[in-house]
Amino acid sequence: MGELTSWIEIDADAIEHNVRTFRERLGPDTLLAAVVKANAYGHGMLEVAEITREAGVDWLAVHGPDEGIALRKAGHDCPILCLGYVPLDAIPDVLAADLRLIAYNTETLRALSKAAMNQDRVAKVHVKLETGTHRQGVDAIDLEEFLELLTELPGIELEGASTHFANIEDTTDHSYARGQLERYRTLLHDVEQRVGRVKVRHCAATAAAILFPDTQFDLVRLGIGVYGMWPSRETRVSVTQMALSPPELQPALTWKTMLAQIKHVPAGRFISYGCTYKTTRPTVIGVLPIGYSDGYARELSNRAHVLVRGQRARVLGRICMNLFMVDLTDVGPVELEDEVVVLGAQGDDRVSAESLADWTGTINYEIVARLSRGIPRQVVRRSQPPRPTCREDDPI
Repeated sequence: MGELTSWIEIDADAIEHNVRTFRERLGPDTLLAAVVKANAYGHGMLEVAEITREAGVDWLAVHGPDEGIALRKAGHDCPILCLGYVPLDAIPDVLAADLRLIAYNTETLRALSKAAMNQDRVAKVHVKLETGTHRQGVDAIDLEEFLELLTELPGIELEGASTHFANIEDTTDHSYARGQLERYRTLLHDVEQRVGRVKVRHCAATAAAILFPDTQFDLVRLGIGVYGMWPSRETRVSVTQMALSPPELQPALTWKTMLAQIKHVPAGRFISYGCTYKTTRPTVIGVLPIGYSDGYARELSNRAHVLVRGQRARVLGRICMNLFMVDLTDVGPVELEDEVVVLGAQGDDRVSAESLADWTGTINYEIVARLSRGIPRQVVRRSQPPRPTCREDDPI
């Protein structure tokens, strides 16, 4: 990688495999949207958008208008849905870029109508129905007034109606999610009684798409599954309990760096800030040129492992802003600038996002989403057989 000391490889074959895997689980008339918000969950938005579009996804979904406009500038002409809040003064630009909006505020409707009339366009909106997550959404008590305004204002087309599950990933008891689904059906009926058949009805993300085919409706918003990761360990357990066929997912991201220094440290010496680790034997230390500013969490101090020459090397001492140290003593002969994998596969082993999440007390989503945008992303294709999707000791 030339002058780079850290880079991320995105396996296009893995992403294409994951898209095909979910496509096969959908009904023939169900659209598939790849969710590429948050820099495609850390994988690189423009890179993943191109791969998933070539793999046959129908829509792209982003968080904000900046992401959607960037995709348009990159040449993507498919429907693009903004899932997050769009500031009122950004609505003219969103409409000019032909982006769809999730709407739940009357102020948004009025701004959309005004921009649509000024641009001689039709604004396509998706109403977000509040079913129990209590984030974005129109409450049932406000729905009639919202729909009345929507139908009165010129230049607006109600294209879709959506909701989002609050508790489908974190449990094996799906009664709350089932209750949300029923509330969605009820509110959707109310919407369609008022405005007619809604073209794009959607509520399923990855977990729902795996567990409940009846949540697919007209569109599935595929997020974490695109990238070859399971939504949670509870989702995997639910698949087993429900005797479902589990999707075979392939993780797509490998984060690499190199050995920037190799040091021989005697027993009884402290490593890194705070003197939190003391060597108990003569130790070969590898200094890695990345740290928490790159997204390698400080909570991984004295806990995590990396891969060097296919062997695990334990993190020693505190993670610094731009550096951290690992124990190379048992790895064998190493050389300066040897490749190091901090997330992903090397040889017959791998460090998974789930393992990093377990070591830091978070979820795999956060591990990949917070990877620095400044780290270059490189699209690769593998000629060897697919890497293992999990180890027996992975906490998923």
